[in-house]
Amino acid sequence: MNIFKNLKNDLPASIVVFFVALPLCLGIALASGAPLFSGLIAGIIGGIIVGALSGSKIGVSGPAAGLAAIVLVSIDELGGYENFLVAVVLGGIIQLLFGVLRAGIIGYYFPSSVIKGMLTGIGIIIILKQIPHFFGYDSDPEGDFAFFQIDGENTFSEIINSLNFISPGATLIAALGLGILILWDKVLIKKARIFQLVQGPLVAVAVGIIYYVLTKDSSGLGISPNHLVSVPIPEDVSSFLGQFSFPNFEVIFEANVWITAFTIALVASLETLLCVEATDKLDPDKNVTPTNKELLAQGTGNIISGMIGGLPITQVIVRSSANIQSGGKSKMSAIIHGFLLLISVILIPRLLNMIPLSVLASVLLVVGYKLAKPSLFKKMFVMGWKQFLPFTVTVVGIVFTNLLMGIGLGLMVGIVVILIKSYQNSHFLHIEDVSNGKRRVNMTLAEEVTFFNKGAILKELDKLPEGSYLALDVRKTRYLDNDIIEILEDFSEKAKNRNIDIKLISERGEVENPESYIQFFKLRPKTS
Repeated sequence: MNIFKNLKNDLPASIVVFFVALPLCLGIALASGAPLFSGLIAGIIGGIIVGALSGSKIGVSGPAAGLAAIVLVSIDELGGYENFLVAVVLGGIIQLLFGVLRAGIIGYYFPSSVIKGMLTGIGIIIILKQIPHFFGYDSDPEGDFAFFQIDGENTFSEIINSLNFISPGATLIAALGLGILILWDKVLIKKARIFQLVQGPLVAVAVGIIYYVLTKDSSGLGISPNHLVSVPIPEDVSSFLGQFSFPNFEVIFEANVWITAFTIALVASLETLLCVEATDKLDPDKNVTPTNKELLAQGTGNIISGMIGGLPITQVIVRSSANIQSGGKSKMSAIIHGFLLLISVILIPRLLNMIPLSVLASVLLVVGYKLAKPSLFKKMFVMGWKQFLPFTVTVVGIVFTNLLMGIGLGLMVGIVVILIKSYQNSHFLHIEDVSNGKRRVNMTLAEEVTFFNKGAILKELDKLPEGSYLALDVRKTRYLDNDIIEILEDFSEKAKNRNIDIKLISERGEVENPESYIQFFKLRPKTS
C-alpha cells in the first residue's frame, strides 16, 4: 500500500487540520489548568504516533475538550502536574488492556440517531463558542465546549457579553476570512485545480497575518496581542527542552492516581469510540475503523504523551470532521498535521503568534455549519419520531451540558424507544368467530420474546373474554424468555377457571391445552 498516493488530497487537508488544531491544543491546555506546551505535545503525539498506529484513515487525535474538566480537578487533587502525568501513563496502559480485551465493540452499540445528534450538537457548539472569538472577545479559552464555562459564564451569556466588547479589527478580519472561505468553497474551488490544492483556510490565515502586520500600530483597526495565537516562544534549545515535563513515579502506588488513571482511560476510550463511529459515518469512502486497534493506538499515544508532559489524547471529532471536509483521504493527513505542529512550534512560533484568533474562528464556524446543516433536522424529522427524538435530545443535551452527558441522555431516550418498539412488536393478534360459538383469538409470538415483552403479552391475555379459544402460534419464535414461559404457565391455570381453551401451534405440531409450557419449550428442538 502506497501511503503517499493520496498526498495531493492529504497535504492540503493537513494544513486545514493544523490551523484548526493549533488554537484548540493551546485552548484545551489553558482550560485544563496545564502548561500551554502540554496541549501542543498532545497534538503532536496524537498526529504523528496515534495517526501512524491507528486503523482510521481520516480520524485525527489530540487533546480533547471532554477531558479538560477531569484534568483541571485531577492536577489539584494529585498535588501537581508531574503527579498527574503518572495517571496519564497508567491510563494509556489501561487503554491497551481494553484493546487486548476487545472492548472496542462497545462503539457499535450506539444508535445511529444518537451519533448523528452528536455530530450536529458538536457543530452547533462550535458555532456558538466561536461567535465571541469572531468578535475578538476571548475571555473563555478555545476548547471549552461545556455549557457552564470555566470563566463563570455560560454559552449564551458569553455571546451576549461579547457584543459589549467587539474589537473592530478582529471582527473585520474575521468577516473577511469568512468571506474568503465561502467564496473558495462555493465558487473558486470549481474553477481551477489550484484552488483545490491551496485551501481557503490557508489563504484566510495568510490574509489575517498580513492584516495584523499592516495595522498593528493602528489604535482603531489594530488587533490586540491578546486576540492572537499564543504559542510559547523558547529563547534557545535548553529553554525549549525545559517545556517538557516528566512523571513523578513516586506517587504510582497512591489510590487517587489509579482512580484518575481509570477515569482517563474510560472517558478517553468512550470519546474515541464515539468519534470513530461518527467519522466513519461522515467518511465519503465509507471506511470502517477497527475499534480495538484504535484503542491500542490511543493507549500507546497516551503513554508517550504522559511520559514527556502531554495532555491525555483521544480521537476528536472537530479535527476529524475538518479533515474530511477538506478532502483528506488517508492517515497521512493526520500524520502530516502532527509534523506541522512540531516544525512550526520549533521554527516559526513568532509567525504563529501573528495569527488572529478571530480568523481561526471563521474557519471553525464553517466546520461547525457543515456538521449542523439545517437540512439534517428536516431529514431526521421525516424519518419519524423514533429517530428524531433521540437525535434531538442528544443535540439539546450536548448544547446545554457537555458531550458525554448529551450522548448519555440521547442513549437513554434511544433505549426507551427500543423498549417501546419491543413492547409493540412482541406479538401479532388476530380475532375471529368460529362456528361452535367460541370466539377464536390467534396470537402469533415474535421471533424473539424477552422480559421486555411481558407487559404487552400480559395485557392481551388478560383481555381475553371468558369462553374464548386461544390459538398460540410459536412457529416463528426462536427465543422465548423464561419470564414469558412463566406467564403462559400462570395463564393456563387462569384459563381453566375462565373456560378458555388453548391450542399451542409449533413446528412440532399442535397441542390442545398443554399441561406444561416449561416442559414443552425445554423439549422443542433448537432451530438457531
